[in-house]
Amino acid sequence: MLRNAIASAVRPALQGRTATTLAAGFPKVASSLPTKKYGGVYTVTLIPGDGIGQEITDSVKEIFEFTNAPIEWEQYNVSGMSSEGEVLFKQALESLRRNRVGLKGILFTPISQTGHVSWNVAMRQQLDIYASVVLCKSLPGFPTRHSNVDFAIIRENTEGEYSGLEHQSYPGVVESLKVSTRAKAERICRFAFDFALKNNRKKVTCVHKANIMKLGDGLFLNTFRRVAEEYKLAGIEFNDMIVDNTSMQLVARPSQFDVMVMPNLYGAIVSNIGAALVGGPGIVPGCNIGREFALFEPGCRHVAKDIMGTNRANPAAMILSATMMLRHLGLDNLANNIASATFDVINSGKVRTADMGGSATTSEFTAAIIKKLE
Repeated sequence: MLRNAIASAVRPALQGRTATTLAAGFPKVASSLPTKKYGGVYTVTLIPGDGIGQEITDSVKEIFEFTNAPIEWEQYNVSGMSSEGEVLFKQALESLRRNRVGLKGILFTPISQTGHVSWNVAMRQQLDIYASVVLCKSLPGFPTRHSNVDFAIIRENTEGEYSGLEHQSYPGVVESLKVSTRAKAERICRFAFDFALKNNRKKVTCVHKANIMKLGDGLFLNTFRRVAEEYKLAGIEFNDMIVDNTSMQLVARPSQFDVMVMPNLYGAIVSNIGAALVGGPGIVPGCNIGREFALFEPGCRHVAKDIMGTNRANPAAMILSATMMLRHLGLDNLANNIASATFDVINSGKVRTADMGGSATTSEFTAAIIKKLE
């Protein structure tokens, strides 16, 4: 089950292993857990995000209130719809630095050249939240074309094409730089193998384009192979696959994948393919992990402006991401109860939002989970 699937260790590149306690569902990095307030309450930064963000985070708040979850929110209604929200964005970033853990919707990023940079990316880079984890697993009560999907996507979050270094060298000629470093490649590859080891996964696949980008992706691939040799005695198999072939193999035979590790851009593409395989972005949770900070958000980074304010969004991905956050805080029993209730609602098939072929509203889906928790 998804609720038992995520656990990993964080190992900074070129340094010793960080002390890590692994729980049923999510890594608890001992050095970065926020301090409890009086009465055992944790303060968590909440950034609902744009599009459907407000609606699906409201579902989380409603469920947490019903279960008396010991969480106090510091909410920042940051919006990427205009650059005027930059001051509030900086305040939210300071809140994350202070609290060390956050729950977040997706912030809109304009395509226009005059628009601001992605605040989603800026947050991960400035806090060095380097590892994105997305779980794609078939659910018994929601059948799709493939019934045996069960893989984890580990994505490097802080460099590659997302470095944001581009310029026009001559009118009509643009140069966009892809930054790759051995230290960050090693860090994310170790994260992936530790994830596999701690979760009884058997194989790690490196996704790359080293046949064309021989230096950049070649560095990532060669670093992966070197790290993989250290895990041979632990019984972890490894292979690598070119990203375009990976896309085809995912839709043709997804059961061959177990843990996948890749640079930033490929992770964005593969995460969306993985979500489509199991039913869409509404049911795929995710998280971002660094040495000091943890940020939880849906695994597919969609704003969904088209259904904003209609009460039609599926809140499951955000709710499940929030249960990962609870495990990170050591609140395993509460996390398991909420996750179980969410899976029970999905698997029963009685209350489904539009993306799952039903007509239930966001409010009705949330109410069904609360009813399971009674």
